[in-house]
Amino acid sequence: MKIALGLGCDRDTPVATIADCIAQALAVAKATLADVGAVASIDLKADEAGLAELARRNGWTIRFFAAADLSTVDVPNPSETVRRYTGTPSVSEAAALLVAGADKTHLLVEKHKLRGPDGRNATVSIARIPQ
Repeated sequence: MKIALGLGCDRDTPVATIADCIAQALAVAKATLADVGAVASIDLKADEAGLAELARRNGWTIRFFAAADLSTVDVPNPSETVRRYTGTPSVSEAAALLVAGADKTHLLVEKHKLRGPDGRNATVSIARIPQ
């Protein structure tokens, strides 16, 4: 089974916090890093150092979507707070579904959140990539 990760985080979230959040979400999905076939986030995070480092470590190319594209995706957990800051009600769920080419019935992990020791937040959603 191939999966897609949708990633969101506060500005300047350390790579360790993002990696821990991914590991927790993968455990919930009963998946491994080897199952990851696609990774995505919002274009506001294209310069996020923690995401860039994570991609480098894992050999991933992260696709970055505009808020306008993410806001068209039907997700189970839209957030007005996320919309206020990003222009879309969902980053991680919408990014996972968009990069997977799937709908919300393919979500294996909805909006898994982790607050790191420094108070920065990471969010990971996992979608199954349809065959």
